[in-house]
Amino acid sequence: MSSAILLSIVLAYFALLLGIAFYTSRHSNNESFFIGNRNSKWWVVAFGMIGTSLSGMTFISVPGKVGVSGFDYFQIVIGYWLGYFVVAYVLLPIYYKMELTSIYTYLERRLGATAYKTGALFFILSRTLGATLRLYLVIKVLERFVLADMGIPFEATAIIILVLILLYTYRGGVKTIVWTDTLQTTFMLLALVICVVYIMHNMHMDFGSTWAAMKAKGYTQMIHTDPAQGNFFLKQIIGGAFITIAMTGLDQEMMQKNISVSNLKDSQKNMVTFSFILLFANFVFLLLGGLLYLYADAQHIGVAKDDLFPTIAMQSGLPFYITICFLIGLISALFPSADGALTALTSSFCIDILGMKRRTDWDESRRKKIRLTVHNTLAVLFLAFIFFFREIDKGSLIDLLLDVASYTYGPLLALFAFGILTKRKLADAAVPIVCIISPVACYMLKMNQEKLLGGYKIGLELLIINATMTFLLLFLCSRKSREGEIPFTRHATRSK
Repeated sequence: MSSAILLSIVLAYFALLLGIAFYTSRHSNNESFFIGNRNSKWWVVAFGMIGTSLSGMTFISVPGKVGVSGFDYFQIVIGYWLGYFVVAYVLLPIYYKMELTSIYTYLERRLGATAYKTGALFFILSRTLGATLRLYLVIKVLERFVLADMGIPFEATAIIILVLILLYTYRGGVKTIVWTDTLQTTFMLLALVICVVYIMHNMHMDFGSTWAAMKAKGYTQMIHTDPAQGNFFLKQIIGGAFITIAMTGLDQEMMQKNISVSNLKDSQKNMVTFSFILLFANFVFLLLGGLLYLYADAQHIGVAKDDLFPTIAMQSGLPFYITICFLIGLISALFPSADGALTALTSSFCIDILGMKRRTDWDESRRKKIRLTVHNTLAVLFLAFIFFFREIDKGSLIDLLLDVASYTYGPLLALFAFGILTKRKLADAAVPIVCIISPVACYMLKMNQEKLLGGYKIGLELLIINATMTFLLLFLCSRKSREGEIPFTRHATRSK
């Protein structure tokens, strides 16, 4: 199929998104942008969040990992599933009780202004790195498999995609994204199922024979029992749970969709429903990975990792509808992670850093102008990071994504844990210093782990080590609170 036809499909998809954005952003304001006026349907949010959580990284890298490490990623997924219950029944009640627009306002009320700004800045750093890494991967695939034949360079592809994302998010924000994410999740999951069914049919296999063939190749290996290795199952499960608590429960992008639901009970239903769907979807992605490796072996296609799925879907002579399904699934995986991140980062910077909610001297038009300026500036920052990741790309990016999260979300996890689990008062000046020292120390530990730890390899527990170190240092820089010093207990308001 020609690149021109594929590009036309991509543009038609964008036109559909713009139509939804135009419809949903009518009569929108800043509250629509930030929290969707708190009237989103829980089941719509639950389904749409699948696309945000899976992203292009899951769509490309998870199937590609199967040939290298089997199904061991599912250990992490089980941890994710457990973590969502902590988010639903520990964190969401706090956010709703305090009627938060930005979840980092909790840190201000409980720990003070410095902790609040520090937490918000770590979110901005974390989400910027994570979102741009996911965005880069999909742009790389589009550039290589769709646009290269037309002479369109990587740089132009990245700029055009970011401009298109700006076009359909700049007005409606969360109010728009809740619905566009639902559409994109539908397309992504349909593409996944169609590809699995086709390859099974093409290879004359059912689920039983597919599983047997994958098992013979060692692809179904899931549980690893060597505690010294980074993929030890307890490390992966516990680490996955903490990754979810940090990357979902303490992440403004994910939580602003949840708190856009009208009440706590429905928001919790959203989170629990979402967790079960995500568990199943990740298993199917791993199943697809095993099928792709079996198909590649049968067809003598010598690719692996992140190149596996794109190469088979776009260049191995499969029917045109599989190529289209892959392409639509890919861009459907791209945008829920990128558009939501851009909106959440804009919300956090405007509310947490610029203090927009407190500025009574700013009228609605000035607030909107500032919001749009921040939104556009962040898009330029996204572009810079996309170019940076292109320079350091070594083939499989999902491990890099989890490593980055372990460093940047550790301090954020520690700050919230300190606020929830203690009643102590922090020394304001020490907070940013501690939150920088801990990730740096963890990086040095990871780089010298074999020498310092006698061959022990650190896996996802790096996030826990980082958060624990930060928590302990915060404790050393704190004192017992005097009467009336814990704003959360004094000033929190009940949700409507």
